[in-house]
Amino acid sequence: MISEPNSSSFLENDRRFKLFGSHVRVLIGDPVDPGLPSPEAMGIQIEFFLRLLHRKLTRFDQGSELCALNAEPGEACSVSPTLAVAVDAALWAARRSDGLVDSTLVGELEDAGYATSRADLAPAGIEEALAIAPERRRASPRPDSSWRRVSVDAAAGLVNRPPGVRLDLGGSGKGLAVDLATDRLGGYSTFVVDAGGDLRIGGDQPLERQVRIDHPLEEGPAHEFTLDCGAVATSGIKTRLWQTEKGYAHHLLDPSTGEPAWTGVIQATSLGTTALEAETLAKMAFLSGPEPAREILRPQGGLIVLDDGTVELCGSLAGRTSDPAEGVIAA
Repeated sequence: MISEPNSSSFLENDRRFKLFGSHVRVLIGDPVDPGLPSPEAMGIQIEFFLRLLHRKLTRFDQGSELCALNAEPGEACSVSPTLAVAVDAALWAARRSDGLVDSTLVGELEDAGYATSRADLAPAGIEEALAIAPERRRASPRPDSSWRRVSVDAAAGLVNRPPGVRLDLGGSGKGLAVDLATDRLGGYSTFVVDAGGDLRIGGDQPLERQVRIDHPLEEGPAHEFTLDCGAVATSGIKTRLWQTEKGYAHHLLDPSTGEPAWTGVIQATSLGTTALEAETLAKMAFLSGPEPAREILRPQGGLIVLDDGTVELCGSLAGRTSDPAEGVIAA
Protein backbone atom coordinates (compact mmCIF):
# COMPACT_ATOMS: atom_id res chain seq x y z
CA MET A 1 0.00 0.00 0.00
CA ILE A 2 1.47 3.35 -1.06
CA SER A 3 0.16 6.81 -0.31
CA GLU A 4 1.54 9.93 -1.99
CA PRO A 5 0.37 13.55 -2.10
CA ASN A 6 -1.25 14.39 -5.41
CA SER A 7 0.91 17.55 -5.48
CA SER A 8 4.47 16.60 -6.38
CA SER A 9 5.72 19.97 -5.11
CA PHE A 10 4.62 19.31 -1.53
CA LEU A 11 7.41 18.28 0.84
CA GLU A 12 7.07 16.16 3.97
CA ASN A 13 9.57 14.47 6.21
CA ASP A 14 9.62 10.85 5.04
CA ARG A 15 10.85 8.27 7.57
CA ARG A 16 10.97 4.54 6.77
CA PHE A 17 12.00 1.55 8.86
CA LYS A 18 11.23 -2.14 9.43
CA LEU A 19 8.98 -3.06 12.35
CA PHE A 20 5.96 -5.23 13.18
CA GLY A 21 7.34 -7.85 10.78
CA SER A 22 6.81 -5.40 7.93
CA HIS A 23 7.76 -1.97 6.59
CA VAL A 24 6.68 1.25 8.30
CA ARG A 25 6.50 4.65 6.66
CA VAL A 26 5.81 7.95 8.45
CA LEU A 27 5.17 11.18 6.52
CA ILE A 28 4.85 14.45 8.46
CA GLY A 29 4.21 17.92 7.07
CA ASP A 30 5.07 21.28 8.60
CA PRO A 31 3.69 22.14 12.04
CA VAL A 32 0.70 24.45 12.14
CA ASP A 33 0.73 25.08 15.89
CA PRO A 34 3.70 26.97 17.40
CA GLY A 35 6.24 25.22 19.58
CA LEU A 36 5.98 21.79 18.01
CA PRO A 37 9.09 19.79 17.11
CA SER A 38 10.22 19.86 13.50
CA PRO A 39 8.77 17.16 11.25
CA GLU A 40 12.16 15.42 11.25
CA ALA A 41 12.36 15.41 15.07
CA MET A 42 8.77 14.24 15.38
CA GLY A 43 9.45 11.44 12.89
CA ILE A 44 12.27 10.22 15.13
CA GLN A 45 9.94 10.39 18.15
CA ILE A 46 7.25 8.41 16.34
CA GLU A 47 9.73 5.71 15.35
CA PHE A 48 10.98 5.46 18.94
CA PHE A 49 7.40 5.26 20.22
CA LEU A 50 6.44 2.51 17.75
CA ARG A 51 9.56 0.50 18.55
CA LEU A 52 8.74 0.73 22.25
CA LEU A 53 5.21 -0.51 21.58
CA HIS A 54 6.53 -3.40 19.53
CA ARG A 55 8.96 -4.46 22.27
CA LYS A 56 6.10 -4.57 24.75
CA LEU A 57 3.47 -6.26 22.58
CA THR A 58 5.28 -8.86 20.47
CA ARG A 59 4.82 -12.55 21.27
CA PHE A 60 8.07 -13.41 19.46
CA ASP A 61 10.38 -11.98 22.16
CA GLN A 62 10.37 -13.80 25.47
CA GLY A 63 11.45 -10.58 27.14
CA SER A 64 8.33 -8.67 26.05
CA GLU A 65 5.64 -7.67 28.49
CA LEU A 66 3.07 -9.64 26.50
CA CYS A 67 5.13 -12.83 26.87
CA ALA A 68 5.39 -12.17 30.62
CA LEU A 69 1.60 -11.86 30.77
CA ASN A 70 1.16 -15.06 28.77
CA ALA A 71 3.53 -16.92 31.11
CA GLU A 72 1.85 -15.64 34.29
CA PRO A 73 0.26 -18.63 36.08
CA GLY A 74 -2.25 -16.56 38.02
CA GLU A 75 -5.57 -15.15 36.90
CA ALA A 76 -5.06 -11.48 37.80
CA CYS A 77 -1.91 -10.04 36.21
CA SER A 78 -0.39 -6.61 36.79
CA VAL A 79 0.32 -4.84 33.51
CA SER A 80 1.50 -1.46 32.27
CA PRO A 81 -1.01 1.08 30.94
CA THR A 82 0.31 0.31 27.43
CA LEU A 83 -0.42 -3.40 27.64
CA ALA A 84 -3.79 -2.73 29.28
CA VAL A 85 -4.80 -0.54 26.34
CA ALA A 86 -3.55 -3.15 23.84
CA VAL A 87 -5.46 -6.01 25.46
CA ASP A 88 -8.56 -3.82 25.61
CA ALA A 89 -8.17 -3.12 21.88
CA ALA A 90 -8.00 -6.86 21.15
CA LEU A 91 -11.16 -7.40 23.20
CA TRP A 92 -12.86 -4.58 21.29
CA ALA A 93 -11.99 -6.34 18.01
CA ALA A 94 -13.39 -9.61 19.36
CA ARG A 95 -16.65 -7.96 20.45
CA ARG A 96 -16.95 -6.00 17.19
CA SER A 97 -16.58 -9.21 15.20
CA ASP A 98 -18.73 -11.36 17.53
CA GLY A 99 -15.66 -13.48 18.22
CA LEU A 100 -14.49 -13.94 14.65
CA VAL A 101 -11.31 -11.95 15.37
CA ASP A 102 -10.02 -13.97 18.32
CA SER A 103 -6.75 -13.06 20.06
CA THR A 104 -6.63 -16.22 22.21
CA LEU A 105 -5.64 -18.67 19.45
CA VAL A 106 -1.92 -18.70 20.29
CA GLY A 107 -1.65 -22.46 20.63
CA GLU A 108 -3.44 -22.93 17.32
CA LEU A 109 -1.11 -20.43 15.61
CA GLU A 110 1.90 -22.32 16.95
CA ASP A 111 0.44 -25.64 15.78
CA ALA A 112 -0.03 -24.14 12.31
CA GLY A 113 3.68 -23.25 12.18
CA TYR A 114 3.61 -19.66 13.40
CA ALA A 115 5.49 -20.04 16.68
CA THR A 116 8.25 -17.61 15.67
CA SER A 117 8.37 -14.53 13.48
CA ARG A 118 8.31 -15.15 9.74
CA ALA A 119 9.24 -11.56 8.87
CA ASP A 120 12.49 -12.47 7.10
CA LEU A 121 11.24 -15.67 5.46
CA ALA A 122 10.04 -15.75 1.88
CA PRO A 123 6.37 -16.74 1.67
CA ALA A 124 5.20 -19.82 -0.17
CA GLY A 125 3.57 -19.37 -3.56
CA ILE A 126 -0.04 -18.31 -3.19
CA GLU A 127 -1.20 -19.89 -6.47
CA GLU A 128 0.28 -23.26 -5.49
CA ALA A 129 -1.38 -23.01 -2.09
CA LEU A 130 -4.79 -22.16 -3.56
CA ALA A 131 -4.55 -25.08 -5.98
CA ILE A 132 -4.50 -27.67 -3.16
CA ALA A 133 -6.26 -25.74 -0.38
CA PRO A 134 -9.22 -27.40 1.38
CA GLU A 135 -12.81 -26.82 0.29
CA ARG A 136 -13.74 -23.19 0.84
CA ARG A 137 -15.94 -22.39 3.83
CA ARG A 138 -16.59 -19.31 5.89
CA ALA A 139 -14.97 -19.10 9.30
CA SER A 140 -17.06 -19.01 12.47
CA PRO A 141 -16.50 -17.86 16.06
CA ARG A 142 -15.85 -20.37 18.80
CA PRO A 143 -18.82 -20.02 21.19
CA ASP A 144 -16.80 -21.02 24.27
CA SER A 145 -13.66 -19.06 23.35
CA SER A 146 -11.53 -17.84 26.24
CA TRP A 147 -11.54 -14.20 25.07
CA ARG A 148 -14.99 -13.85 26.62
CA ARG A 149 -13.42 -14.44 30.05
CA VAL A 150 -10.63 -11.91 29.61
CA SER A 151 -11.11 -8.45 31.12
CA VAL A 152 -9.08 -5.32 31.70
CA ASP A 153 -9.16 -3.13 34.81
CA ALA A 154 -7.23 -0.13 33.56
CA ALA A 155 -7.54 1.81 36.82
CA ALA A 156 -6.02 -1.03 38.82
CA GLY A 157 -3.54 -1.97 36.07
CA LEU A 158 -4.80 -5.55 35.86
CA VAL A 159 -5.64 -8.03 33.14
CA ASN A 160 -7.80 -10.91 34.30
CA ARG A 161 -7.91 -14.10 32.26
CA PRO A 162 -8.25 -17.82 32.91
CA PRO A 163 -4.90 -19.35 33.90
CA GLY A 164 -3.02 -20.61 30.87
CA VAL A 165 -4.82 -18.39 28.34
CA ARG A 166 -2.33 -16.64 26.06
CA LEU A 167 -2.93 -13.63 23.84
CA ASP A 168 -1.67 -12.68 20.39
CA LEU A 169 -1.88 -8.93 19.72
CA GLY A 170 -0.43 -8.91 16.20
CA GLY A 171 -3.28 -7.50 14.12
CA SER A 172 -5.10 -5.39 16.68
CA GLY A 173 -1.81 -4.23 18.17
CA LYS A 174 -0.55 -2.94 14.84
CA GLY A 175 -3.77 -1.04 14.17
CA LEU A 176 -3.69 0.38 17.68
CA ALA A 177 -0.05 1.41 17.25
CA VAL A 178 -0.91 3.39 14.12
CA ASP A 179 -3.78 5.12 15.94
CA LEU A 180 -1.65 5.97 18.98
CA ALA A 181 1.09 7.33 16.72
CA THR A 182 -1.33 9.61 14.87
CA ASP A 183 -2.72 10.83 18.20
CA ARG A 184 0.71 12.41 18.70
CA LEU A 185 0.58 14.28 15.39
CA GLY A 186 -2.06 16.87 16.21
CA GLY A 187 -0.97 20.34 15.10
CA TYR A 188 0.88 19.17 11.98
CA SER A 189 -0.39 20.16 8.56
CA THR A 190 -0.34 16.62 7.18
CA PHE A 191 0.60 13.11 8.21
CA VAL A 192 0.59 9.51 7.06
CA VAL A 193 1.42 6.52 9.26
CA ASP A 194 1.58 3.27 7.29
CA ALA A 195 2.53 0.10 9.18
CA GLY A 196 2.53 -2.81 6.78
CA GLY A 197 -0.81 -1.89 5.24
CA ASP A 198 -2.50 -0.43 8.33
CA LEU A 199 -2.75 3.22 7.32
CA ARG A 200 -3.90 6.53 8.80
CA ILE A 201 -4.01 9.73 6.75
CA GLY A 202 -4.84 13.17 8.12
CA GLY A 203 -3.55 16.43 9.51
CA ASP A 204 -4.81 19.95 10.21
CA GLN A 205 -4.55 20.72 6.49
CA PRO A 206 -4.97 17.27 4.94
CA LEU A 207 -3.96 16.52 1.38
CA GLU A 208 -5.79 14.30 -1.05
CA ARG A 209 -3.56 11.30 -1.71
CA GLN A 210 -3.51 8.35 -4.03
CA VAL A 211 -3.78 5.05 -2.15
CA ARG A 212 -2.81 1.84 -3.93
CA ILE A 213 -3.91 -1.63 -2.89
CA ASP A 214 -1.56 -4.22 -4.37
CA HIS A 215 -3.02 -7.28 -6.08
CA PRO A 216 -2.00 -10.56 -4.38
CA LEU A 217 -1.91 -12.57 -7.64
CA GLU A 218 -0.75 -10.04 -10.22
CA GLU A 219 1.88 -7.38 -10.66
CA GLY A 220 0.37 -3.96 -10.06
CA PRO A 221 -2.59 -2.68 -8.10
CA ALA A 222 -5.90 -4.33 -7.37
CA HIS A 223 -7.35 -0.83 -7.04
CA GLU A 224 -6.33 2.78 -6.51
CA PHE A 225 -8.38 5.55 -4.92
CA THR A 226 -7.96 8.96 -3.32
CA LEU A 227 -8.30 9.75 0.37
CA ASP A 228 -7.46 12.82 2.43
CA CYS A 229 -8.43 11.70 5.93
CA GLY A 230 -9.19 8.36 7.54
CA ALA A 231 -7.86 4.83 7.86
CA VAL A 232 -7.32 1.88 5.54
CA ALA A 233 -6.24 -1.67 6.39
CA THR A 234 -5.65 -4.79 4.32
CA SER A 235 -5.71 -8.38 5.55
CA GLY A 236 -4.61 -11.30 3.41
CA ILE A 237 -2.43 -14.36 3.09
CA LYS A 238 0.17 -13.47 0.45
CA THR A 239 2.99 -12.45 2.81
CA ARG A 240 2.30 -14.88 5.69
CA LEU A 241 2.01 -18.21 3.87
CA TRP A 242 4.11 -21.33 4.38
CA GLN A 243 4.23 -25.02 3.50
CA THR A 244 3.68 -27.75 6.07
CA GLU A 245 3.53 -31.54 6.05
CA LYS A 246 -0.25 -31.26 5.61
CA GLY A 247 -0.16 -28.69 2.82
CA TYR A 248 -0.09 -24.92 3.19
CA ALA A 249 -0.87 -22.75 6.18
CA HIS A 250 -1.25 -19.07 7.02
CA HIS A 251 -1.89 -16.87 10.05
CA LEU A 252 -5.61 -16.10 9.64
CA LEU A 253 -7.36 -18.86 11.55
CA ASP A 254 -10.95 -20.05 11.68
CA PRO A 255 -11.70 -19.87 15.43
CA SER A 256 -14.21 -22.72 15.19
CA THR A 257 -11.58 -25.17 13.91
CA GLY A 258 -8.27 -23.59 14.91
CA GLU A 259 -7.07 -24.17 11.35
CA PRO A 260 -6.08 -21.67 8.64
CA ALA A 261 -9.22 -20.29 6.99
CA TRP A 262 -9.78 -20.86 3.26
CA THR A 263 -12.90 -18.85 2.56
CA GLY A 264 -12.77 -17.92 -1.13
CA VAL A 265 -11.37 -14.49 -0.22
CA ILE A 266 -7.59 -14.13 -0.34
CA GLN A 267 -7.38 -10.43 0.52
CA ALA A 268 -9.72 -7.88 2.04
CA THR A 269 -9.32 -4.12 2.44
CA SER A 270 -11.49 -1.86 4.58
CA LEU A 271 -11.73 1.84 5.17
CA GLY A 272 -12.43 3.01 8.69
CA THR A 273 -12.39 5.88 11.13
CA THR A 274 -9.41 4.35 12.95
CA ALA A 275 -6.77 1.85 11.92
CA LEU A 276 -8.00 -0.55 14.61
CA GLU A 277 -11.51 -0.42 13.14
CA ALA A 278 -10.26 -0.85 9.57
CA GLU A 279 -7.98 -3.74 10.59
CA THR A 280 -10.85 -5.49 12.36
CA LEU A 281 -13.29 -5.04 9.48
CA ALA A 282 -10.73 -6.26 6.92
CA LYS A 283 -10.03 -9.39 8.94
CA MET A 284 -13.76 -9.99 9.43
CA ALA A 285 -14.29 -9.71 5.68
CA PHE A 286 -11.47 -12.14 4.90
CA LEU A 287 -12.70 -14.72 7.40
CA SER A 288 -16.37 -14.45 6.46
CA GLY A 289 -16.12 -15.37 2.77
CA PRO A 290 -17.35 -13.44 -0.29
CA GLU A 291 -21.04 -12.79 0.35
CA PRO A 292 -20.79 -11.77 4.03
CA ALA A 293 -17.64 -9.78 3.23
CA ARG A 294 -19.59 -7.54 0.87
CA GLU A 295 -22.05 -6.72 3.65
CA ILE A 296 -19.30 -6.16 6.21
CA LEU A 297 -17.39 -3.73 3.96
CA ARG A 298 -20.31 -1.87 2.40
CA PRO A 299 -20.94 0.66 5.26
CA GLN A 300 -17.35 1.99 5.41
CA GLY A 301 -16.18 0.96 1.95
CA GLY A 302 -13.59 -1.59 0.91
CA LEU A 303 -12.67 -4.31 -1.52
CA ILE A 304 -12.09 -8.04 -1.67
CA VAL A 305 -9.93 -10.17 -3.94
CA LEU A 306 -11.31 -13.65 -4.64
CA ASP A 307 -9.42 -16.89 -5.25
CA ASP A 308 -9.49 -16.36 -9.02
CA GLY A 309 -8.09 -12.83 -8.74
CA THR A 310 -11.39 -11.03 -9.29
CA VAL A 311 -11.56 -7.70 -7.47
CA GLU A 312 -14.87 -6.56 -6.03
CA LEU A 313 -15.39 -3.00 -4.79
CA CYS A 314 -17.79 -2.43 -1.91
CA GLY A 315 -19.67 0.58 -0.60
CA SER A 316 -18.01 3.96 -1.07
CA LEU A 317 -15.07 2.51 -3.01
CA ALA A 318 -17.45 1.32 -5.71
CA GLY A 319 -18.24 4.97 -6.40
CA ARG A 320 -14.64 6.23 -6.28
CA THR A 321 -13.43 4.73 -9.53
CA SER A 322 -14.17 6.69 -12.69
CA ASP A 323 -12.46 4.22 -15.02
CA PRO A 324 -12.50 0.75 -13.41
CA ALA A 325 -9.96 -1.72 -14.70
CA GLU A 326 -11.05 -4.77 -16.61
CA GLY A 327 -12.21 -7.51 -14.20
CA VAL A 328 -13.14 -5.11 -11.41
CA ILE A 329 -16.70 -5.61 -10.19
CA ALA A 330 -18.49 -2.83 -8.30
CA ALA A 331 -20.27 -4.43 -5.35
